[in-house]
Amino acid sequence: MARREKFSKTNAMRELEAAGVPFTWETYEVDETDTSSELGLHIAQRLGEDPAASFKTLVCVTPSGDHVVCCLPVADELDLKKAAAAAGEKSLSLMHVRDLEPTTGYVRGGCSPVGMKKRFPTLIDETAQLFDEIHVSGGRRGLSLILAPDDLVGFCDATLADIVR
Repeated sequence: MARREKFSKTNAMRELEAAGVPFTWETYEVDETDTSSELGLHIAQRLGEDPAASFKTLVCVTPSGDHVVCCLPVADELDLKKAAAAAGEKSLSLMHVRDLEPTTGYVRGGCSPVGMKKRFPTLIDETAQLFDEIHVSGGRRGLSLILAPDDLVGFCDATLADIVR
């Protein structure tokens, strides 16, 4: 039997395990040259995943400076007006990438809705409930977590809403 290479768990994995939330994970090669807005779509295609069941995590800022986490299918675009309405906010803007790591503890391409430095209100696109399992970032580039959407919604105390264009 081959030995599995040493792998350090992320905050996302530790928090899900501690809460008893079942999940699996898979790793993939990181293409450091891919900085496109379609990074998540490229990853889903490389892994042979359905892009509709592969969710990216975007962090938004409210007018008062608070944060809202939005999870949506990698091929879709966030509708800031719909997301703001779902979050009960007047408006939302996307967080600047330079603020991502200090605020969440995660880097671009590795941001997970689970295991951030602080829990923020979370919106998950309602299409997640169409699948038995969805894929989200595992908390670092090159790691994807696979779990039931209901488990993710429950763990994050998230709201399901139509947040895509």
